Amino acid sequence: MDGRTLPSGFAVFTTFPELLFIFELVFGGLVWMLITSSQLPNPLVQGWVTFVSVFCFIGTGALLFLYLTGAHGGETSWVSLESAYHTVAVLLYSIASILEILATIYMQDGFTYEHYLENISAVVFSCIASLLYMAHVVFV
Repeated sequence: MDGRTLPSGFAVFTTFPELLFIFELVFGGLVWMLITSSQLPNPLVQGWVTFVSVFCFIGTGALLFLYLTGAHGGETSWVSLESAYHTVAVLLYSIASILEILATIYMQDGFTYEHYLENISAVVFSCIASLLYMAHVVFV
């Protein structure tokens, strides 16, 4: 461990790696909303991407809440927990992004232009969320 001090309370919003929690929640929520409102040719892909976005949204929200309440008590072992969680999130979001990209590429006739744009937006936000989680792992 590098011995960095862990923020608690509203100091979470002023430190760099923990500030990414907000952006992860925003972009994860956007992926969640766009996927559930769009139509895909393969519902299994939509289900997986929805699962990943909801899982990471809840996990990130819970971790942010624990940091806000100071549940870590200043122990640096929470850095390992945070790093492990964000590594799993990167893996899940990367797989979800690839599947969403493939599903959007293979959209067949019968889908409107608006559905296609929703899926393109979901792809972009999913890739951004994946990059945010990756940045959180690197800078922890």
